[in-house]
Amino acid sequence: MFRIVGVDIPENKKIDIALSYIYGIGVPLARKILKECKINPDIKAKDLKEEEKNKIRQIIENNYKVEGQLRQEIRDNIKRLKDIRCYRGLRHERRLPVRGQQTRTNSRTVRGNVRITASGTTYRRSQPSPT
Repeated sequence: MFRIVGVDIPENKKIDIALSYIYGIGVPLARKILKECKINPDIKAKDLKEEEKNKIRQIIENNYKVEGQLRQEIRDNIKRLKDIRCYRGLRHERRLPVRGQQTRTNSRTVRGNVRITASGTTYRRSQPSPT
């Protein structure tokens, strides 16, 4: 098992799928990286040579924002939206859907899993306290 930007890459999977375990890299980007390295995407991660692992590691670290760096950028973008009090920022603050989805019937995961039956009884899924 080898590590790239702090993530253990599973050895028993094909390398294009294994690279998608890194936050910010999906299968299409993984295939693009492998094409750049001239590595067959069908081989397993355990079959990579050390020089191939280093090539992949260098390309990802030098060319792409992944893991902590990407999470930090997303967090900063949301904080900026909240600070300037724009509509999207307000939706983030109120924990409502941001991209125009309807909220009358859907958005259970965002608003909480509260369902009201015909008798008026409210059923709430138990959630751990936010401490």
